Amino acid sequence: MEAIEDIEYEGLSPNAGLGVNMAAGALAGITEHAVMFPVDSIKTRMQVFATSPAAVYTGVGNAFTRISSTEGMRALWRGVSSVIMGAGPAHAVHFGAYELVKEMAGGNVEGASNQWIATSLAGASATIASDALMNPFDVIKQRMQLHKSEFRSAIVCARTVYRTEGLSAFYVSYPTTLTMTVPFTAVQFTVYEQLKALLNPSGAYSPATHMLAGGLSGAVAGAVTTPLDVAKTILQTRGTSADPEIRHCRGLAHAFRIIWQRDGLKGFARGLAPRVLTFMPSNALCWLSYEFFKAAIRD
Repeated sequence: MEAIEDIEYEGLSPNAGLGVNMAAGALAGITEHAVMFPVDSIKTRMQVFATSPAAVYTGVGNAFTRISSTEGMRALWRGVSSVIMGAGPAHAVHFGAYELVKEMAGGNVEGASNQWIATSLAGASATIASDALMNPFDVIKQRMQLHKSEFRSAIVCARTVYRTEGLSAFYVSYPTTLTMTVPFTAVQFTVYEQLKALLNPSGAYSPATHMLAGGLSGAVAGAVTTPLDVAKTILQTRGTSADPEIRHCRGLAHAFRIIWQRDGLKGFARGLAPRVLTFMPSNALCWLSYEFFKAAIRD
């Protein structure tokens, strides 16, 4: 097999085929989520309104030190099985839908004036499809990430949530997730495509370009959508809360009201630092993995 470095990487036909894009997306998604999972666990804990002083953290470093010293390093990985089970299929759907819609919308036509519109539309469409699949796995993940979570198995967690709260518990945050991830993905894909074209106008294979463009696009998209992510975390973990108001939180508007009443404007930035820290390297790794696996599979 010819070395990857010798492949006319970006010069290959942009329509690689649905199967190739889905396989590359699945591998990229699993890689991305597994590597950055401990930081994601810290983000979840910083976003919830904890009643125990032991679960209140002043920053990423403080959270990492306290969790690892009092609960052990394994606590930072609790819930990773759920994310791996969901990330592969969800990312396969995500990237497959992205490439399919982008091609249909004319985003692969060289020199087309509507490329940024096509990539935004493709990114948003991909998110709607993949989040429908991923949302239940994300609920299970966050329930397992919480301080003193009773769950050690994703299967047990899923059964318990279904038995005590019903099927709706897995999708109560779906409208909020879409409200957040549709603009997140549209911003991410648009910034990525524009930066990639700016940094690598020749279209030659350039891992550094994919990493830099992916990391910056993830940071921008993650920062902009943090308020919505805080609301989503409240909705997804409401069933474990001892607070009656949080436990009966009905949706995005109600979650925003709770955040505003309890923490003011700064409450909407809860977990901002670990969210950006998660998305910068994870997006860089995700795009690098995706582009690498796409080239490798096609070759």
